[in-house]
Amino acid sequence: MKATQDVACISPQELADRDARSNVDLIDVRTPLEYREVHALTARNVPLDQLDPQAIMTARNGHAEQPLYLICKSGSRGEKALRKFHDAGFTNVVNVSGGTEAWVDAGLPVIRGKKAVSLERQVRIAAGFLVMIGGLLSFWNVYFALVPAVVGGGLMAAGITDTCAMGMMLAKMPWNQVKSGGCCGNTCSGAAKH
Repeated sequence: MKATQDVACISPQELADRDARSNVDLIDVRTPLEYREVHALTARNVPLDQLDPQAIMTARNGHAEQPLYLICKSGSRGEKALRKFHDAGFTNVVNVSGGTEAWVDAGLPVIRGKKAVSLERQVRIAAGFLVMIGGLLSFWNVYFALVPAVVGGGLMAAGITDTCAMGMMLAKMPWNQVKSGGCCGNTCSGAAKH
């Protein structure tokens, strides 16, 4: 386990080795849709936007002194979640470096569920559509040229801040919601696959 810029992190293989010796508490902070598609075998889903560090630590029933591990897609949301825990006073929290992508690449056990269009692709589709429509409509009325400018500004802000307002809005759309009884718990209808 190593720390980078005051962020404790662990490789997927090192975490899997620890999990083989004793159960570890692994929280996947991606959206339920992303989690349903593929997740580490022992991970449970608590989306970043619903993360309540105090409630999670209280629910650990006396195991708050043991490390809590966080995983996301590639590591950045895990770092944000880790900072939420640190801000709440909980420092024994570790981010899985490389996230679920690194977990899968390492050939570690996962549960695969229903495939979906990723939020990243949905953002690209929506942004491209808005830019195209705004550009075409600007021939009719020059004020429609503001649409591509606003979308471009939003994409630039997303790149600078590593947060995407369009992605957050799309995550709340009905087609991105996982109905209860779906593949959002640790018991999933899909078999564990490498």
